[in-house]
Amino acid sequence: MLIRNWSGSLTSRQPDAQIRLIDDPGCQQMVGYRTEIDLATGDCEVTLDLGPQHLNRNGLLHGGIVATLMDVVCGNTASQHFDPQAHPPVVTVSLTLSYVAAVQAGRVRATAAAQGGGASLAYVSGALHGEDGTLLATASGVFKRIKR
Repeated sequence: MLIRNWSGSLTSRQPDAQIRLIDDPGCQQMVGYRTEIDLATGDCEVTLDLGPQHLNRNGLLHGGIVATLMDVVCGNTASQHFDPQAHPPVVTVSLTLSYVAAVQAGRVRATAAAQGGGASLAYVSGALHGEDGTLLATASGVFKRIKR
């Protein structure tokens, strides 16, 4: 099966791969990012096509938008770490960011990986890349599973 990857080019994915799109009201709708979870691997990817509304006064991707994208990708990765089927809610306990490079236009892609944890806390690291593969930011965070 061929699908479009984050850069818009065609890539192959296993025929049985299923993608869960996370469609949250509020912040996601306002900022405009897209959140996908590969149900086979648990991998989460958050993409954003940059527009003028995402830039700071210097014409660069705003640091607050970077923080939002990293929080979303790391939080969804933590949720998958706890329970891939139920995708339970989590809250951010801490999120540390390192800004590495700047970007002005194009598409950015955030990915993350769970590094460990227990029944209620997950430790996650993430990265944000530009369309050309340039590393823009890294993150590490702690996320707590909440019961509803």
